[in-house]
Amino acid sequence: MRERPKGKSGANGKGYDPERLFLPPDDDLAPNRPGETLRVRLDADPRSRPALALARLLGHRPVQDHWRRLLAAEQQVGTALEELTPGGWEVLHSIALPGDARIAHLLIGPGGVFGIGAEPVRRARVSVDAELLYVPGERDPRPSLRRARQNAARAAQVLSQGCGFPVPVRAVVVLVGTARPDVSAAPEDVRVLTRHQLPALGTLGGVLRPERVDRIHTVARNRRVWLWG
Repeated sequence: MRERPKGKSGANGKGYDPERLFLPPDDDLAPNRPGETLRVRLDADPRSRPALALARLLGHRPVQDHWRRLLAAEQQVGTALEELTPGGWEVLHSIALPGDARIAHLLIGPGGVFGIGAEPVRRARVSVDAELLYVPGERDPRPSLRRARQNAARAAQVLSQGCGFPVPVRAVVVLVGTARPDVSAAPEDVRVLTRHQLPALGTLGGVLRPERVDRIHTVARNRRVWLWG
């Protein structure tokens, strides 16, 4: 994490120094790598490579294959988001929520707060509607937009409670592997982007002052706040 000036005035007019945040290592999300929770799942999985290869030969689709594709997508998105940090943005990865939900990436900066999910789509010409992502060749649509909306609402609740002021969070779904998605039916409350469109988020501004960016990031990096409620 880059250095920040110390002694800024926070939202309540008091001196605020984000470097004075002391968290146990297990509670600090700042060091998380993109796809951290997926890495943990894969490392803990007891099935051997030969067993997975046999399952594929028998026509099965091991969930581990999906985790690996999702991990690769989150790594690409995470790398792109990290490139925005020189412009005053902060990014956190792999935020676990109660249950099995998680926020793949949380971007905080001058243009606001964005809860970002990654979807690997294998160069397919995908389309979306208000709730779902449709990928050719897949029998069932993915609930990507619905999940992104729910995660953004959860993040807004947690961050607003932790910060003591309203923190709107915008939902974003990033499609990795396709250049020409059909997003004409995408809802207004969920942005659907390709990986190559992510730098445009870094041009947004006029929403959060630097001290508010620091405050939200300080709250967001504490793993325990995400267990509230």
